[in-house]
Order: sequence, then structure tokens, then C-alpha cells
Amino acid sequence: MRKVGIIGSGIVARTLGTGFLKHGYEVMIGSRDASKLAEWKAGSGAHAQTGTFEQAAKFGDLVVLAVKGAAAADAIDLAGPQNLHWKTVIDTTNPIAAAPPENGVLKYFSSINESLMEQLQHRFPEVHFVKAFNSVGNGYMVDPKFSEKPTMFICGNKDASRKEVSDILVQFGWEVEDMGKAPAARAIEPLCMLWCIPGLQDGKWNHAFRLMRG
Repeated sequence: MRKVGIIGSGIVARTLGTGFLKHGYEVMIGSRDASKLAEWKAGSGAHAQTGTFEQAAKFGDLVVLAVKGAAAADAIDLAGPQNLHWKTVIDTTNPIAAAPPENGVLKYFSSINESLMEQLQHRFPEVHFVKAFNSVGNGYMVDPKFSEKPTMFICGNKDASRKEVSDILVQFGWEVEDMGKAPAARAIEPLCMLWCIPGLQDGKWNHAFRLMRG
């Protein structure tokens, strides 16, 4: 049974943790405060564990980074970058700034020419980051129910890691569009802005993206 370590204990971390368990993985969610995860662990069965960021990073054959974008680099430092070397790390983060949205549009602390994932990849070059799960709500991340299969856009520098994440996404009920190397995150991360506008303006959060071809 493959092991997944998750760095972060919020709703995205717990949703994906439960999804991996459902699809036959062993999961450890890491937190700075293990008490936050007591209820999740109690209800998740024998293959669910909790621990620190460092323990989760060591545990996982595959690792998920599921923290606020502003805390992403610090979380990896706490996990111990050496525990992530040569592993695939699914990067779910977005560079959302502390400033409030304007007319429903989130503000980012990154620039159009350098994504958060590129910043992380530059700082931690031995880690195989793959951007995914950043542009849909947690309620639709695993086995999404729509009239048509939604599209998850991914990118990352390591071909084998993108293939690994693509296979997981197909398991989870997604169509996958592989956008190539890490610079594509400059386009993928802002999809979160677009996804959030209907929610922030009109309270509508029940949607996802789909790439259509003629």
C-alpha cells in the first residue's frame, strides 16, 4: 500500500487525506497541532495517521503540500526539505495575499512572471513539485459530481512526477491536462482567482473548469 504524507491540517488537507484513504492509500496528515486532527483520525480508519510536518514528510512516498501559500516555504522548512528530496510533492497552494479581494478578485503576492510554485522550486530544487488541486473547491476535489468530467490543469518540471499525479487525478475522477514545466504555474495559479469570483460576488461555489476541443 502506497503511503501519502500531507503537510497541513486544514480542510484541503483533510479532504485529500480522506480521498487518498478511499482510493486505497495509507495517509499521515502532519500538523503543528495534532489535536486539530483528532476527530479526523478517529473517523478515518486503521490506515489514517497523524503527526508533525516532519513525520508526514518522512512517511510519504508521495507528499501533498496543503497550507496557505504565504506559509508554504516555512512549512517545507519545518518538514525538513531533505525528507522531500526526489519525492513528488503535489502543490495545492495559491499565492493569496493578505489584502482583501477587490470586486471579487483575489490579490496575489506573486508576479505574472513568477508563480509561487516556481519560487518553491527554486528554493527547494531537489523536490519534484507538481501543481494540482489549486483551482477548485474542496467539495469537488475527490470524485467530483458534474454533468461532464472536469479538467485539472497540472504542471511541474519532472515528467515522471506529472505522470504520477495524472494517474492519481484520473483515480479521483478528473480529466487531466498536462501543461508541462513549472513556468506554466504562472497561468494555472491565477485560475483560482477566476474560480473564486462567482463565489465571492454571488456565493456560487459549485463549479469547475473544463477544457473543450473542437
